[in-house]
Parts: sequence; structure tokens; C-alpha cells
Amino acid sequence: MRAMSEPINHAGDACRPLAGKRIVLGVTGGIAAYKTPELVRRLIEQGAEVQVVMTEAARRFVTPLSLQAVSGRAVRESLWDPAAELGMGHIELARWADLLLVAPATANSIALLAQGRAQDLLSTIALATAAPLMLAPAMNRLMWAHAATQDNVRLLASRGVRLLGPAEGELAERETGPGRMLEPGEIRDHVVAHFGGGRLAGRRVLVTAGPTREPIDPVRYITNRSSGRMGYALAAACAAAGAEVTLVSGPTALETPPGCDRVDVETAAQMHEAVMQRAGDADVFIATAAVADYRPAEVAEQKMKKSGSNISLELAATRDILADVAARHARLFTLGFAAETQDMEARARDKRERKGLDMLAGNQVGAGLAFDVADNSLYVCWQGGDTRLPQAKKTELGRQLVALMADHYSRSPKYDA
Repeated sequence: MRAMSEPINHAGDACRPLAGKRIVLGVTGGIAAYKTPELVRRLIEQGAEVQVVMTEAARRFVTPLSLQAVSGRAVRESLWDPAAELGMGHIELARWADLLLVAPATANSIALLAQGRAQDLLSTIALATAAPLMLAPAMNRLMWAHAATQDNVRLLASRGVRLLGPAEGELAERETGPGRMLEPGEIRDHVVAHFGGGRLAGRRVLVTAGPTREPIDPVRYITNRSSGRMGYALAAACAAAGAEVTLVSGPTALETPPGCDRVDVETAAQMHEAVMQRAGDADVFIATAAVADYRPAEVAEQKMKKSGSNISLELAATRDILADVAARHARLFTLGFAAETQDMEARARDKRERKGLDMLAGNQVGAGLAFDVADNSLYVCWQGGDTRLPQAKKTELGRQLVALMADHYSRSPKYDA
């Protein structure tokens, strides 16, 4: 095996954004540990040197031999290894690292790190290193939501620790909710972005997501079925690609994606104002929000009482955020969305041309499609071309769409505008 100071000779390092970067990967005892061999492979593909450090509990979910095979380095497991610690090996390893990445990060490991306890090799390295610390949480949804875990997370974030996720989805206990570890490719993208090698590094991206609520009276409003998942997935993918992301969000139950600055709004008018205030500083505008096309012309000051007879509600058109941005900020690369119940592809192409957008993603909506589900499919069109992104989780679709957008943006004259 290679000595700690011996570099890996990668051919073509110029094309690998993690070339020469030294990553200590801490693996703790969660079921998501089975994904770590793939994570190691993804990091090494990008040129990184990876040294795996396992906790005792992690051995119950993945073997040291499998991680040694993919990393090319003997896995470190114990603070009391006589050979490794002969020369204060944990200090050497702490100083060797350019990044300490813990994936999966269980509730227990997060608590240890928050308390600053040096209980094992991994937690000791965390205290002894000056390298940045990234955590990819993975646990049961109730453990993640527990006040103790949330307090620990906030404390670590206040110290500059970067949290990647967790994602929302199916969990090992056959439950669904937040607590799922990000996929290896997503974690790799965040690591690449951390070192300034992402496809959108140095670019500022403005994203809208979620529904809007248009008040009828103090207790009622008009809204739609958008969950915001697609917009949040795109914001996360842009951040993972190195962009500085501002997310303007309507009301959702979703957590702010890692690396994103979130602005909460409620109505279409508030979203329009928030976007127009920030569009001038952006390079890319992604409009995924399901903005109400109409609002009540008059909002009752008091709750409207049921009278037993029918009432009529006059509606007024709202401002078209996407069209206004495209018209006023010609240098912005604009990606819009179209949710259609029929003739989706034709209507998507028409909307892109009519609003003067660089790219548009269309999706078929209806019963069991797009809204209130974790997966989707997209039809994407641009000037002179189109493609289809098949059914997949919205997080994966977000990564695919951002990669496609980045390709077109890099070839656009707006790139250097």
C-alpha cells in the first residue's frame, strides 16, 4: 500500500477537478454505509486520494476489505493500532487531509462531533484537523427530526460544518421522509464544488420553486398542488455544480438545500418583487415555481361567512415573472418550466419561443403525474433542438437537467457577457 505522503499518479489529472486533493472519508454505523464503496470510486474517478476511516459500528454494514479494494489504501479503524500510532498516526492523518467527509453521518456521530468528544479514531481526527468538515446525514426520519439532532446540526453549522442533505425518500424502515443519505454522485458533486471545480463555479443562479398562495380573505387562498421538490432539486444540483444559488420559494415543507440562500415568499406579487430585485445580479434564472396565473381582484378584510347562496369571485391576472425577467435582462440565461395536461411537447416549444427563453423543460401533469410524487420525466427544448429525460427521481432529474443547461450555457454568448 502507498505511504500517506506518496501521491497517486493519475493520467489526465488536468481533466479531474479533484486531482491532488486528499480526502479522509469517515464511515459510521448506518445502513447507508453500503453506498460508500461507490462513493470512494466516484471521488477517485475525479482524481482524489481517499483514505477511509471506519468506526467499529460501520464494520457491521460494510467490510474494510471492500473499501480497501476500491481506495487502494489500508482502511484505518482504531485509535489503538500500534503500527499506525507509532508516529502519532491520527495526527498525521488529520494534517494530511484537505477535507474530512463523514458519510454516512449517523445521529450518534453527529452528536459526538457537536460535543467535541474524542471517543474513537474518527472523532479524534475531527478534533485534530484544520481541514473543512462535511457531513452527509443518514438516519430514521424521526431521529433526524428530533430536537436533540436538530440542535446538534445547528451547532455544527454555526461552526462552519457543511451538511449535505439529508434527502427525502424511502428509508430502510420502509418509511418515507427526510433522513436518506444523498447518492454517491450527489456527494461527489458537492465535494467537487467545494474545491471550486464545478460546472457552474463562479456563476450566480436564481431559482424559483414551490406554489404561490393568493388570498381570498384572511383564512382562505387560491393555490396549486406543487410540492416544490423539482425546484429544490435543481437548486441543490446548481449548488453542487459550484454555483452561488438564491432560492426564492413559495410555501413548502422542504428543507433548504445545502449551499443555497433561501428567500421565502407567499404570493405571486411577492415572488415577482423578490426575483426582480435579484435578477440583475444573476447569470442564470431557473423558473420552476408554479406561480398563480390569477389572483382574487379584491381581498376581503374579514372572513367571508357562508350565506347559503352562490358567490362569484372575480380574478385578476398576475405578473408574468419569467417573461418579465427574459425581457428586462437579456444577458441572463433563462430556463423555464411548462406543466401541461395535453399536447405537452408542442405547448412547451411554443412557450419557449413566445417568452424568448434559452431553454424550457416541459412535464405532463395530472393524476399521479409530477405533483405530489418523488419522480418525474421531462421534455427539454431549446433553439434548434430538444431531448427527453426519462422517468427518474427528481433529485436525479435535477442533476441531469443542470448538466444539460450547463452545456448550453457554456456555449452561449451570454457566458462571457
